[in-house]
Amino acid sequence: MKKKIIYTLFLFSGILSAQESLSELLKKYNNESVPYISVQELAMPKTNAILLDARELREYEVSHLKDAIHIGYDEFNLKNTIEQLNNKDQMIVVYCSLGIRSEDIAEQLKNEGYTNVYNLFGGIFEWKNNDFKVYNLNNETTENVHVFSKEWSQWLLKGIKIYD
Repeated sequence: MKKKIIYTLFLFSGILSAQESLSELLKKYNNESVPYISVQELAMPKTNAILLDARELREYEVSHLKDAIHIGYDEFNLKNTIEQLNNKDQMIVVYCSLGIRSEDIAEQLKNEGYTNVYNLFGGIFEWKNNDFKVYNLNNETTENVHVFSKEWSQWLLKGIKIYD
């Protein structure tokens, strides 16, 4: 995946300026081939979406959205994921830390014929920044959020930043 290389370079480069907005960041690394859904839209009571967490297992174990299915990124298996998604018209929201890795996964689902796929704008960081609950591996609410790296951590404004 081309984005995987860019993503890795981004994580280790430390070139992100503090003044850059989230929108600017996502425009720089995403091609917007998958529509975004805002955290406010996703949090609406009538939203009946399947949530797919495209972060690594160590991130998911620290915190995730309620009822999210962990699918990972580095070891993502499209065939296994499709086996869990039996309705190609069901609303599916893919998320990660900010919305870069999740676009890659959402694109693959769209290419397989899924018609109602969204990328969560700002990912779990934006979710937590807007005071929505996240859950740990025991399905208990938590303030902890895995931030993956120092570079990513600047985007999490609320909660407790957890590193490996």
